[in-house]
Amino acid sequence: MSILLSRETRVLVQGITGRVGRVQTKWMLEYGTNIVAGVTPGRGGEEVEGIPVYDTVTEAVVERGAEASVFFVPPASVKAAVLDTVEAGIKLIVIVTEHVPTHDAMEIRAYAKNQEVRLLGPTSPGIITPGEAKMGIMPGNMFTAGRIGVISRSGTLAYEISADLSAAGLGESTVVGMGAGAVVFTNMPELLEVFANDPDTDLVVIVGEVGGIQEEKATQFIAYRMTKPVIAYIAGRSAPEGKRMGHAGAIIQGSMGTSQSKVTALRQVGVEVAGYPLQIVELVRRRFDSYEGGGQWH
Repeated sequence: MSILLSRETRVLVQGITGRVGRVQTKWMLEYGTNIVAGVTPGRGGEEVEGIPVYDTVTEAVVERGAEASVFFVPPASVKAAVLDTVEAGIKLIVIVTEHVPTHDAMEIRAYAKNQEVRLLGPTSPGIITPGEAKMGIMPGNMFTAGRIGVISRSGTLAYEISADLSAAGLGESTVVGMGAGAVVFTNMPELLEVFANDPDTDLVVIVGEVGGIQEEKATQFIAYRMTKPVIAYIAGRSAPEGKRMGHAGAIIQGSMGTSQSKVTALRQVGVEVAGYPLQIVELVRRRFDSYEGGGQWH
């Protein structure tokens, strides 16, 4: 079992005929993702890697039973594409596209939440259930199946930390790239809740970074509702206040959003915070050893 995505999930690729869409479709198929259709307006009737291309999402849903969609479309087209996708009945959308206008992202988030649709992104590396399927650009060879859930605001750090866990014989149940924009469609507490309800996840790793208040929001859920241990790493400890560090969402504002404020808040609710990425392996092992020795998670 996995959260959100499995080998049975019928995936649609939007922007499949573009350069990036074609390459990523090939790699997703090679990993085992059940891609059933692609959509590029005006290119219906073509094929990419043997996958039929349609002009509209509705056609892909009706004819191929698509139920999840990954976006490789231009930033200016994302809002209209999301509206069409939601109206067609798709309930899981991964938006890899960068530079989606902030006002568009805010409208998309409000609309999708009202329609009970799960969106990841924008600027998301995607989601991967190791050994089963992936939607997005995560490199499959860095992940192995296991019982650790990973939520990451950074694509590259998600890969690095998952690779470290895999090398240590500790695999992942699902890895979710939540996106790095100033506006994210699904926040960290929402993702923690999904992992908390997953019987195949024993522990969750948060890969955070400076800027925004996602990690501070997460502490409220962890304190009162999280039933599994959480371990975290916060990137960007040397980032100066008010300085944008790579992502639109990585901006420190006053006392909120600093690495220290996040570390302090997490530790106050019992989360162990690694000082460097590889230390996560040590902290995870310690938790598992304690549990297997008859201890309690909390």
